[in-house]
Amino acid sequence: MSDLDLIDRKIVAELMRDATLPISQIAEKVGLSQTPCWKRIQKLEANGVLTGRVALANPSQLGLGIVVFVEIEAPNHSVEWREDFTRAVENLPEIMEAYRMAGDMDYLLRVAISSMEAFDLFYKRLTDAVPIKNVTSHFAMERIRFTTAYPIDTRNR
Repeated sequence: MSDLDLIDRKIVAELMRDATLPISQIAEKVGLSQTPCWKRIQKLEANGVLTGRVALANPSQLGLGIVVFVEIEAPNHSVEWREDFTRAVENLPEIMEAYRMAGDMDYLLRVAISSMEAFDLFYKRLTDAVPIKNVTSHFAMERIRFTTAYPIDTRNR
């Protein structure tokens, strides 16, 4: 991010807020004309700064209104177990995010499900796929804040 100038940071911030904005509006907001703005967006994509443009959906409207944070304690830390676990995570579509952690837990998963019965089936598929020492699940009661936009400094320095 340190290689990005102020205009690049502003472009990224605008696209994270709303990727459906026309180039003309993005260009106006960041102080460029359309062609240079479009070229910068293409460069940001080519350099891997922008990795995709997606539509965000309301999980409740999709019948996936239950969010569960699942802590995983690995039985060991072998390469084979990590590879098996990674494959299991990739094959369970309910897992929205997966992180290898430092501290008391080894992995943290964010899981989107429709019901307790669906979570039970998910749990069985996960634990059948790979041996796990311990699983602790935390059910979210309320989503207080959610964003996919990273906090980018768009101030001129």
